[in-house]
This record gives sequence, structure tokens and C-alpha cells, in this order.
Amino acid sequence: MLALSRVRAAAAALAVCALLPAAAAHAEDVTVTSFDGTGIVTHVFPAPGLAAGQQAPTVLTGPGWAGSGETDPNAGTIKQLGGEGYNVVTWAPRGFGASGGIVSIDTPSIEGRDVSAIIDYVATQPWAQLDGPGDPRVGMAGGSYGGGIQYSTAIADHRLDALVPVVGWHSLTTALYKDQTFKQGWDSLLYASGDGAANAVAPGLDPHITSAYTQGSKTGVLTSADAAWFAARGPGDAVSKITAPTMVVGGTVDTLFPLDEDIKLYDAIKKGGAPVKMVWFCGGHGICLTGTGDPGGTGAQTLTLASRHLTDAMSAWFARYLKGDAATSTGPGFEWLADDATWRSAASWPAPAAPSITTAGHGTLKLVKGYATGEAMKATPAKAAAALQVAVRIPRAAQLVGAPTLTLSYSGTGSPAKGAKVFAQLVDVKRRIVVGNQVTPIPLVLDGRKHTVTRPLDPIAAAAAKGTRYTLQIISSSKVWAPQRGTGTIKVAKATLVLPAVKAG
Repeated sequence: MLALSRVRAAAAALAVCALLPAAAAHAEDVTVTSFDGTGIVTHVFPAPGLAAGQQAPTVLTGPGWAGSGETDPNAGTIKQLGGEGYNVVTWAPRGFGASGGIVSIDTPSIEGRDVSAIIDYVATQPWAQLDGPGDPRVGMAGGSYGGGIQYSTAIADHRLDALVPVVGWHSLTTALYKDQTFKQGWDSLLYASGDGAANAVAPGLDPHITSAYTQGSKTGVLTSADAAWFAARGPGDAVSKITAPTMVVGGTVDTLFPLDEDIKLYDAIKKGGAPVKMVWFCGGHGICLTGTGDPGGTGAQTLTLASRHLTDAMSAWFARYLKGDAATSTGPGFEWLADDATWRSAASWPAPAAPSITTAGHGTLKLVKGYATGEAMKATPAKAAAALQVAVRIPRAAQLVGAPTLTLSYSGTGSPAKGAKVFAQLVDVKRRIVVGNQVTPIPLVLDGRKHTVTRPLDPIAAAAAKGTRYTLQIISSSKVWAPQRGTGTIKVAKATLVLPAVKAG
């Protein structure tokens, strides 16, 4: 099962080593052979100061998309977790770095089994604390691709003792192809980086990834075969099989994997009975424009746990569930950072409801080919002339947490009649930003008849003072998604927006 570069040297020195005191553990690279013979390049960092004969819990931390695993023991997650007394293991996922195989986007039956092979390896090491034969005390950390792999591994491998997945996903279909709408902005960025990194080691990306990108960019829709392939990548509701205590971390400005992905993950894990907590921070796949809640204020938040609050929460989670320190508090079951850069909490998700806020309006919108507004990673306010606008005034102070609901009663004509989309976003009038940077596709039928469509918008976390003014904008296109390929006119007899409110602790 294991292909170790130092096997011959170790065998030659065996007689000498038997006569000497055991050496302290040290960092090294190994190649772990996975279930199908694929070599997974793995980087091993035993806990600093671990003496010969001592063991410690281990944390596996996976890289983001196209990454090959952290290797600097004096920086990042390795330094942080090592300083807290954990062994740290990183790796180059299948198809990236020097690892072999075809990239299959963290599929439970493929990349998930790669990580299980790494856990098998950890269980054989003298520095690894064990819960039983072949069962190391082990947790996982990491964001994006390194977050998704935690769900995909823990579904079947119940040796995992604690998870802290940051900005992962429940379904690649709902995240990247919501209502059969191609997420052009992020897909272009990810395909370019993934194709370059994967092709450095043959055979590279699975052909479905390339064909889906090519077809989606050309037409805005995927073939049925490509759509089915992405749907099968998971993890989906199979996360209800996870037994490891899991701290689900989502980004309020994450436009690749919005908060609805984290909510579905949390709900399914909770249904399965595992201990679960959810934290929303201002970061992820996106740009925080409203303050991070930590010294430094605003600016781009990467996929690392740059937030001190998040770092402390992860440390507490691992102390409780990896070190087994029952005295360590993991805090409330749901914590979120609203757009006033203030942390709030509730005992669990959903937070206790407060009266919702409802507004309605009407108007006409022309569909124009191409792009009207937005950037690849975030929505931006549209000019008034390019949007159907509905004024929203907050009658009382409110914590707006969760998914707004939009209902459109409309008629429209245009081409194509089926498959048409408009996009909805909520604009903060004073700050001139889209709340959470989120914009949601709304499917339409342009056959001249009256129709009604209801959709949840991507969830938000906004602290709205009394009198705060928002504008609901319904627009023809956004660069987050595929460009508008049709033309036509829609007449909205009534657009009803319901903003969810909660009681915050």
C-alpha cells in the first residue's frame, strides 16, 4: 500500500538503529499508494518537539483547487497547528502537483479514498496517537477544495475525529449550475488555473471538466452527460453519514459556494446526529467590503483562516474533539459576522425568527445580449436604466440573516422563449454595494402568458438599522454568470421580496 522513498535506506540502517536510542520525529515527503495504485505525494510534519516514543493527534490539511499542499513548517496552517501540538500532514491531491491520476473534483469514491489511504499511512507511524489498531486520532482542516475533501472523506471513513471544512460545497450542480445557469465568472478562473496545474502531470483534468467548460462558455448550458457527471461528484446529502464533529465554515461574500451550500451541509450533518456548528465569516471565494471583524478591517479575504475569530474557533474545536479536552468550550452552535463587522450568535441554525420584512413593486425590463453589470467574483450595482428596481426601506432595526425570497408575477416575450433568465440582487443604497456581493438567477418563460416564479435568493447576513434603504434590482445579466444570450421584454405585475429577520444574541 505504501511506496516510501526511504525504504531501502531505512532497511540498510536497521541494524545500527536497533543499537541506538530512537530518533525524534522529523519532517519528510512520502508517496502514499491509493486504492487504484495512484501515487499521492504527501508531506509529513510531526509535532515540533515531539520526543522519541511520544505521540500526538494528527491534522490533515488539504490545499485549495490546483494546489500541491503546504510545505513550509514555519508558515501558515502547519506552523499554527504544529504550535498547538498536532502532527500536520498535507498532500497534493490526485492530478495536481506531483501526484498521479485524473482530477475528479473531490469525488467521495476517488479523492475521498485517496485521503483514507493517507490515514492508513498515518496509522503506521510512531508519532501518531492511535485510538485503536489502524485508527489514528485524526482531524481535517482546509478551505475550498481542501474543505470539500473533508466531507467526501468523512462520509465513509469514520476514523476521522474532527472536521473544520471552510467554504466547501454540498452540490456542484446547485453551486455552479443553479437553475441550469452556467457560473461563467468563477468557472473561467478555476478552469484556467486547474488546467494549467493538472496538465503539468499527465493525464490532467477529467474530460468532463473540459467539455463542460467549453460547452458552458459557448452556449451557457451543459450537455446532459456533463451535468450528470458534476451531479455525481457529491457530497450531497450523503454527509448525513458523517460521524465526526464538524464545524461548517461559510463565507458571506462567497459567490462560488454561497451560504446555501453551507446551510444544506449543516442541516444534513445535524440530521445524521453528529455534533455540528456553523460559522459565517466575511470571506471565502470573494472580497470582503464591509469589515472582517478583526484588526485590519476590510480587504480581500483568502481561503485561509485569516480571521482571528475563526482561528480561535478552529483551535477550540480541535482541542475539544482531537485532544479530548472536555473543559474547552466550542461556543454557540451558530455564529455569523454581519455586514457591520460585528459577530453575533445563536444556539443553533436557524436563529430564532423575528418578523420578516416584505416589500413589493412592479415594472418592465428589457433583456439585452451580453453583460450589463457585475464582475467575475462579485455582483455590482446596475445603473437604474438597466434594472427593474423596487425600493426597500427597513421600518425597524433588523438582523437580516438567511435567504430572501423573491416572487415574480410576470409576462414576457422574447427569444428564446424557454430557458430565459434574469438576475436578482439587493443593493445597499448608502454604501453602493450589493449585499453579500450575491446575485441569483431567476428562470423565466417568455411566451406572452402570465407566469409566477418563486426563488430563494442567495443567503445574506446584514445588520440593518431602522430606515436603512435597499433596492431590489432585477437585471438582464451579471458577469458572475453566463452572459445574456436572448432578447425580449418582461412586464412584472408584482415583485414581492421577503427578507428574513432573526433575533441575535
